[in-house]
Amino acid sequence: MVREARSRHPKQSLLNNRMLHVDRSCSKKRRLTQQRCHTSSDQDAWDFTGTPYVPVYVKLPLGIINMECELVDPDGLRKQLETLKSVDVDGVMVDTWWGIVEANNPQQYNWKGYKQLFSIVRELGLKLQVVMSFHEARDDDVRIPLPKWIKKIGLENDNIYFTDGDGSVNTECLTWGIDEEPVLRGRTAVEVYFEYMQSFQDEFSEFFNTRSISRIQIGLGARGELRYPSNHVKNGWKYPGIGEFQCYDEYLRKCLKKAAEAIGIPKWGSPPDGAGSYNDEPEDTDFFCKCGDYNRPYGRFFLNWYSQYLIDHGDRVLTKAKLAFGDTPVSVKLPGIYWWYETNSHAAEMTAGYYNSVTRDGYAPIASMLKKHEAALNFTCVDLSTVDEQKDFPEAKVDPEGLVCQVLNAAWDAGIPVAGENALPCYDSEEYDKILEHVKPRNVPGFMRLSAFTYDRLNQDLLEEDNLKEFQLFVKRMHGEDEEDL
Repeated sequence: MVREARSRHPKQSLLNNRMLHVDRSCSKKRRLTQQRCHTSSDQDAWDFTGTPYVPVYVKLPLGIINMECELVDPDGLRKQLETLKSVDVDGVMVDTWWGIVEANNPQQYNWKGYKQLFSIVRELGLKLQVVMSFHEARDDDVRIPLPKWIKKIGLENDNIYFTDGDGSVNTECLTWGIDEEPVLRGRTAVEVYFEYMQSFQDEFSEFFNTRSISRIQIGLGARGELRYPSNHVKNGWKYPGIGEFQCYDEYLRKCLKKAAEAIGIPKWGSPPDGAGSYNDEPEDTDFFCKCGDYNRPYGRFFLNWYSQYLIDHGDRVLTKAKLAFGDTPVSVKLPGIYWWYETNSHAAEMTAGYYNSVTRDGYAPIASMLKKHEAALNFTCVDLSTVDEQKDFPEAKVDPEGLVCQVLNAAWDAGIPVAGENALPCYDSEEYDKILEHVKPRNVPGFMRLSAFTYDRLNQDLLEEDNLKEFQLFVKRMHGEDEEDL
């Protein structure tokens, strides 16, 4: 079967889709990043035999568990998992959906389908990475909403969701403004997340005891990532728009107002004017343009508050996750928002909550928070080529490789493990070689390598004979095994 050419446009459904010192020069920033993230364009010529072992996981499809929490096709899934096992994949990553497990009533949890799924995975000798998915999921074939009882609350009080400047409500996940507000039938959002995690720990204690579960990834926002839902397609966003700030619900506005009053400037207690709309470019706006308001006193105050609220949310939920899961390793996923990276303001990153600009490292504070909880960082887009993306979309001023290197360096500086995921489907050697450049770069200290990689996600194309052979070769290289054994 001939595979269709890989799209270089970051499809909406897949966009889930620093350095030693920060300098005011974009070009110098890139040079410093490249010095610490040296890669080679001829990775395929390098013999990976004997290189450090990096485990490879495969993320399972969205629809394997239905809304009644039943495993949809146990026999078919077992065959697919047996195929993955035959090419020495280490394990699988599984989303456990809040909207399925606690669907009908608060504190009534149904884990039935996941028990059956986990048993099959364990029988085959595969490890489990489990995601606590507190957001809704949507692709071409599957939609998993938030719990029904949450939706009912939202009908009476839509301020429980993130809201943009036009008042458009995003029901993908709960606003962080209610993390400590008891508006969910007497519970705060953080309490709801904690009790869900405790229920999971109780139900699957035997899998924890036998180390069948190797890591728990904590969903912290839109698409399960620590981010504001700034570029949601349902709100009209299209690549490479800068997105919009998402802090107009009454709870976040109250927090912003309180922060402004605390420094004695109450007039700063509102989100910025002139920040544009979803599909603008930075230079279309007064806030993000080259000499824009983002780098003036009010802009710096707002961006500090907006980005710190993201970090504080992660801190609150991870504190509870560590209580629930004890010494089981946990991780957090960050998205690769690489468009407009080559501009001063990094507008698309800022609207998503990352106060990253030509004069400021926005990822080091996040890495420091993760270090506090000994949490790993899982980062996307390690498969993308800057040259290819710039060629196809020069107007977007992209640099996925520069962004990857910056984020990895922030994590390594903080002393936390880093794992990676692909942003787009990978099937051929060129795409796998790009991943290997980041996972196993040459001539760098041992700690400057990825600790694990997750393939996003299992599909029938991956299991086609030629594609599977390429994937098997990739797995061997990740494991540092002799390729001649193929």
